[in-house]
Amino acid sequence: MSISFYEASVQNYLQTIAAARGVLDKGLAYCKEMDVDPEDIVERRVFADMHPFRFQIHSIVLHSLGAIDGMKAGLFKPPGERPKHNYAELQALLGDTQTALEKLPRPEIDALAGKDMVFEVRDNRRHFTTEGFLLSFSLPNFYFHATTAYDILRGRGVPIGKRDFMGQLRLKG
Repeated sequence: MSISFYEASVQNYLQTIAAARGVLDKGLAYCKEMDVDPEDIVERRVFADMHPFRFQIHSIVLHSLGAIDGMKAGLFKPPGERPKHNYAELQALLGDTQTALEKLPRPEIDALAGKDMVFEVRDNRRHFTTEGFLLSFSLPNFYFHATTAYDILRGRGVPIGKRDFMGQLRLKG
């Protein structure tokens, strides 16, 4: 079995981002039902030494569309301080990211396979192939942050489950 670079990257990103959007929608509905301010969730953390919910959503974007941009450029550099989006802005950010990913041409993404690239943070530079970056760095980070965002909402009482996290499966036929 072989899969394309597009299938390994963009299709996985799209499935999980669509699911994350659904989870955030359920989170907002729960807040309205329970008379909870959704802005209370934005700074919520799983543990005090972890980044807040908004950081998790920013990181979903960074490790999907941002990773593709990095692979195109041959350089991935995490941004510094990130905007302090509110709940609605985080929902919009995921929507904009999904739209941008959906517009990426498959041949353009498949052509990224086998390229050299660098991950750079401060004075630390790590050299990858695009496949190594995708499979050992980008996707694990992407899923970690999607899971953490889910966990924050679930820990707050939002009635979501595994199927919500997984999203639409890519079934045969």
